[in-house]
Amino acid sequence: MSEIRVRMARDDADVETARELCQEWFDWHWQNYPSDWPTEADPDWLTDVEHPMAPAKFEAIIAELPERHKRPSGGILIAFLHGKPVGCVMYSKASPGVAEFHRMFVNSLGRGNGIGQKLLESMFDQMVVDGYRQVFFSSATFLTHARAMYKNAGFVDMAHPHGFPDAWRDKVYFMERSLV
Repeated sequence: MSEIRVRMARDDADVETARELCQEWFDWHWQNYPSDWPTEADPDWLTDVEHPMAPAKFEAIIAELPERHKRPSGGILIAFLHGKPVGCVMYSKASPGVAEFHRMFVNSLGRGNGIGQKLLESMFDQMVVDGYRQVFFSSATFLTHARAMYKNAGFVDMAHPHGFPDAWRDKVYFMERSLV
């Protein structure tokens, strides 16, 4: 039987673990889906501050994890399998009573053990404690395996937010879920 534990990041070492998992996620995306993101043929691919997979943008996000997900309105959860970190998920306040979650990832060591579901359940429990009633997220349309997990966790499709760039509408979807 797998020993799985999920807990909130508590200190700088946990934040560094989350950063390492995020970098692993970033590298995994580039290795598995290279044609879905900017390339060297795109003139601003290294510095594009709008594109979430541009290296400069991603590095800035990772550097700001503690501020972006600061307690008590946000959090960083880390999953451990047999004591080794194998996954993470983060959330922050989007509006009163509504949270947005980001950067859910389970690495190859953790996949197939239900860790994604455990991360979501732990995050939902903490969000309720934090006073949230609703949660939403966005993800890339080509990550079809993840979408099925989110539907099984009670998420439903939602419209793109006002002002979302038209050029990305076919590449990104949004889902939401009630927490009450």
